[in-house]
Amino acid sequence: MNMMDMLLKLTNLGPRPIGSPANHAAADFIREEFRAAGLEVEDQPYPCTAWEVDDVNLQLGDEQLVAEANAFSLSCDVTAPLICAGTIAELESVSMHGAILLLYGDLTRVPLSPKSWFLKDERDERVIQTLERLQPAAIMAPPTSTDYYGQLTEDWELDLPAVTVPHAVARKLIHSADSLVHLKISARRVPAHARNILARKAGRETGRIVICAHFDTKIYTPGASDNAAGMAVVLELAKRLSQRDARFGLEFIAFDSEEYLPIGDEEYLRRAEAYFPEVRCAINLDGVGPSLGTTSVTALSMPEAIETNLRKLAAGFPGVVWIEPWYESNHSSFAMRGVPAVALSAVGTRSLAHQRYDIAEEISPAKLEECANLVEAILSELEQAG
Repeated sequence: MNMMDMLLKLTNLGPRPIGSPANHAAADFIREEFRAAGLEVEDQPYPCTAWEVDDVNLQLGDEQLVAEANAFSLSCDVTAPLICAGTIAELESVSMHGAILLLYGDLTRVPLSPKSWFLKDERDERVIQTLERLQPAAIMAPPTSTDYYGQLTEDWELDLPAVTVPHAVARKLIHSADSLVHLKISARRVPAHARNILARKAGRETGRIVICAHFDTKIYTPGASDNAAGMAVVLELAKRLSQRDARFGLEFIAFDSEEYLPIGDEEYLRRAEAYFPEVRCAINLDGVGPSLGTTSVTALSMPEAIETNLRKLAAGFPGVVWIEPWYESNHSSFAMRGVPAVALSAVGTRSLAHQRYDIAEEISPAKLEECANLVEAILSELEQAG
């Protein structure tokens, strides 16, 4: 099975959000591919909340409007006046209890951090506390200005019904403030579990190098570039390297729940506590492979001499660019703890992430091959550097 075959196997499952049947089917497939490579395999299950949605109905008078339930939204069936707020000051000044609240403008520049997210800032905390204190019947918002994080809320701990509406619908609603709006969401939160899948190969010396990618998706995307492509490259590398006489041990990690809390990194770190100091570097693939993208690589928490050599190595790949460090993926869990990390992605196609059109047809087999070859070269450089 080549990398495109593996990518298709994952994308044909459809969206793979945390704890869903498709998420578990993906984990099973990855586990069997690791085993077929002859590697020692470990499942790392942990509890999570899955979410299912059946239907959303939004009406303004007799007019049916388009709306999409936010991940982990509660159900509702409510007819209530529409209240609008575009700033925190407006939000705190309106009487929203029992009303349907439309947020826009400054309040939808970026998504609200989940309540349990350790990087949540004071602004998000203030907004969340206001919403929970005043208890609107539901909240609506247009897509945030960061399209790849389009939904304002995606939090299983925020007990409010929530939908995203197209910009045209949001404009219509703003012009209809104080009108009665009907919103029905049929959805449910389901106790579930997620699973990281790990595969290991021993090395000649103490120490290990991690090669990782996540395999889960947002709720409405088949996730070809984000991140079936990265996972396919990891599986290919597991096959290529399984018979290699490696200086350091290799640990291949298929991370679950990179998109929603609780992140799979936390379970991995809990279980890896005893040997984590042995990790010499983590190489993460997330967002690689788009035909119209350029493969990118960067390093975080990397010793200067090794980073210099990696930059020279990357320069030997004409289709690859070196970029500034970025943090929004699994490599951060290593870099933030002082472990050198390398992150491969793509530039020029960020808008694919989390979208329904992030499909297999967007992916270039040649760019997947490029990524696999680049990781092999990086691995050789790390082994030589010690």
